Parts: sequence; C-alpha cells; structure tokens
Amino acid sequence: MPDVDASVLVDTGPIVAMLDADEANHDWVMSQVERLRPPLVTCEAVLTEAAFLVSRTGFRSNIVPQLVTRGFVTVAKLFDDDATEIARLMARYRNVPMSLTDACLVRLVERTPNATLFTLDSDFGIYRQKGRRLIPLLAP
Repeated sequence: MPDVDASVLVDTGPIVAMLDADEANHDWVMSQVERLRPPLVTCEAVLTEAAFLVSRTGFRSNIVPQLVTRGFVTVAKLFDDDATEIARLMARYRNVPMSLTDACLVRLVERTPNATLFTLDSDFGIYRQKGRRLIPLLAP
C-alpha cells in the first residue's frame, strides 16, 4: 500500500478491471480501490486505451471520462512538455516493445514525487525510471 503522502498513478488495466466484473483481476482491483484515496492520477493515453477496451466488452466508452468528472481520477498534463522523453523511453524499450501509454506512465512516474503505479501490466517490472530506479508498483 502506498504511503499517505504518495501519489497513486493508475494504468489502463485497473480501470478496465474495476469497470468490468468479468475481468480476472476485478476482485483484487476493487479491494485496492476501497483503500485508495481519490483522485488517482493518470494520463490521456490511459483513458483512451481504457475507453477502447471497455467498449470492446460491451460497455459504453463514456463511462471512462465519467471517472474524471466524478473525481476518481485526474489527468496530468504531460505530452506537450515531455514528448522528447517519451520518445526516448519508447526507443530504449523498443525490444519489449513499450507502448505509448506505458511510456507516458513511466514519464509520469519520473515527474511525480513519491509515485506508486497501480497496474496489472508485468512490463512495469522491466521498465526503469531515470537513474535505473525501480518503479514502485501496486500490482497483484
């Protein structure tokens, strides 16, 4: 569990699992959500990916922006100032390969003091912040 002063950044997987009770990690995600204090921080790439994935499972994709309007998540302004660093990360991890969403989240972790990433994606165990530092994870 993250420190009280920590910022929790949220990836696509927990958002989809929270909204879809049929997702394999739904129960674990819900138990974490009950303990976390909103708003969780994310980026537009995560919301875009989550809206696409929930629409494929039969949900209306407008449920994703409602997470913002209801104060559960807040969106960090990221890409304009960080495009060079995001591209650097994608080039560095091209063999994984790193998605744009993952690169944005790694960059957001680098920019956010005391950040913990709430994710279901095992690739974040491979990725590193600047200085080869591990990314603190809240993951099953």
